[in-house]
Amino acid sequence: MVDLSQLNPRQKEAAKYIDGPLLVLAGAGSGKTSVITRKIAYLIDVCGIKPHHIAALTFTNKAAREMKERVMALVGRGGARGLTVSTFHNLGLNIIRQEHNVAGYKPGFSILDQDDCRGIIRDVMHREHGDDGDMVELVQNTISSLKNDLVIPEQAIKIAQTPQDLLVAQTYVTYQRMLKAYNAVDFDDLIMVPTLLFKNNPEVLTRWQKKIRYLLVDEYQDTNTSQYELVKYLVGHRTGLTVVGDDDQSIYAWRGARPENLSLLKKDYPTLKLVKLEQNYRSTGLILNAANRVIDNNPHEFEKRLWSEMGYGDPIKILKCRNDDVESERIAAEIIERRLRYGCGYRDFAVLYRGNHQSRAIEMKLQAYQVPYKLSGGQSFFGRNEIKDIMGYLRLLINPSDDAALLRVINTPRREIGPTTIEKLSEYATMRNTSMLSATTEMGLEQQLMPKALDRLRRFGHWLDNITRNAYTGDPVAAIKEMINDIDYESYLLQNSGTPHQAERRMKNVWYLVDSIQKMIDKADEEGDECTIEDAVGKLVLRDMMEQQEKEDETDQVQLMTLHASKGLEFPHVYIMGLEEELMPHRNSIEADTVEEERRLMYVGITRAKRTLTLTYAAKRRQYGEAMATTHSRFLDELPPDDLVWEGRTEVSAEEQKQRGQETLSSLKNMLADF
Repeated sequence: MVDLSQLNPRQKEAAKYIDGPLLVLAGAGSGKTSVITRKIAYLIDVCGIKPHHIAALTFTNKAAREMKERVMALVGRGGARGLTVSTFHNLGLNIIRQEHNVAGYKPGFSILDQDDCRGIIRDVMHREHGDDGDMVELVQNTISSLKNDLVIPEQAIKIAQTPQDLLVAQTYVTYQRMLKAYNAVDFDDLIMVPTLLFKNNPEVLTRWQKKIRYLLVDEYQDTNTSQYELVKYLVGHRTGLTVVGDDDQSIYAWRGARPENLSLLKKDYPTLKLVKLEQNYRSTGLILNAANRVIDNNPHEFEKRLWSEMGYGDPIKILKCRNDDVESERIAAEIIERRLRYGCGYRDFAVLYRGNHQSRAIEMKLQAYQVPYKLSGGQSFFGRNEIKDIMGYLRLLINPSDDAALLRVINTPRREIGPTTIEKLSEYATMRNTSMLSATTEMGLEQQLMPKALDRLRRFGHWLDNITRNAYTGDPVAAIKEMINDIDYESYLLQNSGTPHQAERRMKNVWYLVDSIQKMIDKADEEGDECTIEDAVGKLVLRDMMEQQEKEDETDQVQLMTLHASKGLEFPHVYIMGLEEELMPHRNSIEADTVEEERRLMYVGITRAKRTLTLTYAAKRRQYGEAMATTHSRFLDELPPDDLVWEGRTEVSAEEQKQRGQETLSSLKNMLADF
């Protein structure tokens, strides 16, 4: 029987409530994952609901992985067989895969990444509107927003009010038609397609409602319109729903998230029960008091106050620095001093900021002091060229209609297939309304191309066809290895890398990718599931889009990241830098009157800190090569004055500052001498 004794009374109430729809309003650090995982175990062990009828949805692969592991630890690996714990997009992918006929896709459809989609939009806009690329990003973002709001291309044409709206809508029509021709979906389609499928096909909806009889959703405040509707369709008229969220941590409006979805729950589910988790297990009392006071300045549908049994802790420090250079200097010096004085690791420190451009100054100081650091948001594993190349081949193996993948790999390594040949092939395929690879086998292409060029194309197609057959009829991983060896990719890397060592490292990345596919297949076998090559490649493409360096780094480094990237993380010692008007809150939010979201971002930053919190700002900050006077952030004035220690408000002469610096250095030297 599942043990709920470790839960506090409110957590236990949430875990055991099954009489109707439930909203768990979970403050930062309040143990929501424990509630979700124990509730799943309770549904299986006590309520007798079969695991294959339960689904839990979240927003990152990391959260889904952690949740599933914790459930298996509670009910045993066998007890969780068939349980769905996944991201929204993974669930959407599975729905489309199982319902591909009704959705209008062939098996083995591709998921195109943002770069591929941008390329298609750029081509469409250049061909149909003569655009030179200036508006591509705007159009791509607007199409994404339309999809998140479940607006199909034909509707977009009808509701267009300005010439720009019409241009976006016309591009959307052609873009979506090309995706269908490629037998491909983009990231937003993974939610929109299943939601519209449920809306328009009662049989499909009934099938999935029978399959998923209890649904749990994490981070509900981050859902957009299409995700909200998807949940509504899956739950239907039944009451098997638990959502966990925190309106104070909704910081993704720019990505389509709608915190008001939490409020809509009361309208859609009149019998909704509310349970608040307010006890925080992460931070000291003064840190939580600061978070509560800041967020009190936002309007609230649901009131809550975080509290802790961990004592008051250290006062919050606010450092006013002469300029941004001194600000970075102070942070770097404090990290070194605290580490030596208290014996903590570099990994215990995080420096948070509003925008990526702010990292450069602190990076330079940490480098100067030889302090190791990790910059979040660096190049992901899947962003590397060698991985993109091999993924291009894998995408073609499972979907020969994927023209974007074909264009990536047709000359990697070089096959002497020139741009003119590719252009003529593309024009012919468009005219025949078929994929480029399929067009290579048509007799009509002989009228368009020289015999030598046609021969090269057909040899490539024939070779790929053989590899595909081997992958589907024999061992898929062996076929992939054969493919990599056939193209002599190792020699290609040697010719196109700076050094042999770099080429070797890049080749290791390729074999790591192949091993990942093998592990997926092996793991599925162990759990009694089937993992085809289509499943494996589909999951890898999704992982590419969603993880972007989600993998945790255990090395001892100071963590540098944006406030957005810090959500869900915690650190003993936190610095938030650049707390000035027009930086935090950002100028755009002040002009657009959306400071409430910036305040939620501040709340997220404060609640990352476990033991100490230091907030910094510069009296002057360099912009466009000139030192500009600043005004400190309004959020600093919203903090409880009695819990703060301000430093630097009174002017200190250069001589006094120098003397202080020497005293700090002398103190550090004495500490080092004791080691």
